[in-house]
Amino acid sequence: MRKNFQNVGFYPQPVLVVGTYDGDGIPDAMNVGWGGLVGSSFVELNISRGHKTTENIQAKRAFTLSFADQAHLVEADYVGLVSGYDVPDKIARAGLHPVRAEFVDAPLFEEFPLTLECQVVEMMDGPGGLRVVGQVVNMSADEAILGQDGQVDPDKARFLSFDRIHRTYRLLGGVVGQAYCDGKKKM
Repeated sequence: MRKNFQNVGFYPQPVLVVGTYDGDGIPDAMNVGWGGLVGSSFVELNISRGHKTTENIQAKRAFTLSFADQAHLVEADYVGLVSGYDVPDKIARAGLHPVRAEFVDAPLFEEFPLTLECQVVEMMDGPGGLRVVGQVVNMSADEAILGQDGQVDPDKARFLSFDRIHRTYRLLGGVVGQAYCDGKKKM
């Protein structure tokens, strides 16, 4: 038997931090609740109007998207609680250290171990706010989260997942199968 719910949950939901610059080059960051991968090289965000981040994305047409990790849970949560309009030194208060991204006009933050650099390719009003599609032009990772194969090791990264229903952050972990392989047992 199944139970129906009115509240929609999407599991796992990564904890994403959007980095932008304003017109004066001041960095801003926001924990965004609605975002994900679209195809192999695009991301989509849905951001409410009225956020400084929304205004910055519209002006600069660029942003970074960082994956928050367990070690920086407090920082990631904080940037989702306060507005850059209300707290001008939001980044300093969060304890984040911005550096200019190499490929787009947006900051990345040294604390977050994995960051996508994105150029806006589409913006339009949609359900819940502004729908932003960005093309990923670069992905950078802290060497501390790389495995022996030189690729990102999620177990080392300890990325956070957001549980919208229970309003908690969770960790995912452990390999349980081999993609594009285990299903062949049914062939």
